[in-house]
Amino acid sequence: MANKEKQKKKKQKKSAATRTQVAEVQPETKVTRQVLMLKAKDRGIKNFRVLNKNELMHVLAEGITQQEIDALVAGAVKRWKSGWGKGKARTKAK
Repeated sequence: MANKEKQKKKKQKKSAATRTQVAEVQPETKVTRQVLMLKAKDRGIKNFRVLNKNELMHVLAEGITQQEIDALVAGAVKRWKSGWGKGKARTKAK
């Protein structure tokens, strides 16, 4: 009888230990670009649709000034605008 009781106690200790390990290793929730865009829209950031995920995370970070936000958005808009018209220029050159 004593042997069975010891085995039960060991099982209970192991199961309790595995329960705590499982609780600690829960995956973090992913922050999608869509969620970041909604937050940027709520904060009133202009042209948030042209920002990539890293830029959105930087813009929404705490402690960033409005001037830094404007500079990031201006760079993204410039990058976005530069993508327009290249296809037509290539066809005319041929």
